[in-house]
Amino acid sequence: MRVPWKYVGLAGLAGVAATGAVMARRRRDQQDYEPDELRERLHERLAQVPSDGVANQGAEPPDGGVMDTLPR
Repeated sequence: MRVPWKYVGLAGLAGVAATGAVMARRRRDQQDYEPDELRERLHERLAQVPSDGVANQGAEPPDGGVMDTLPR
C-alpha cells in the first residue's frame, strides 16, 4: 500500500498552524492589561511583601545545599 505523502504533509502543516494559533491566543491574553492597571497590580503585590528585607535571608537550602549533590 502506498502512503499518500501529500496528505501526511498537509496534516503536518495543519498541526503546525493550529499550534501557532493556540500559542498566539495565549500570548494575546497575557497582554490585555493596560500599563496603569499593570502598575497598580504590581504595587499591590509589592505591598504584600514583608518589609523586614529579603525573604528567607540566611536560610539554609534543604539537604545542605547544592554542594552535597555534586560528584566528588
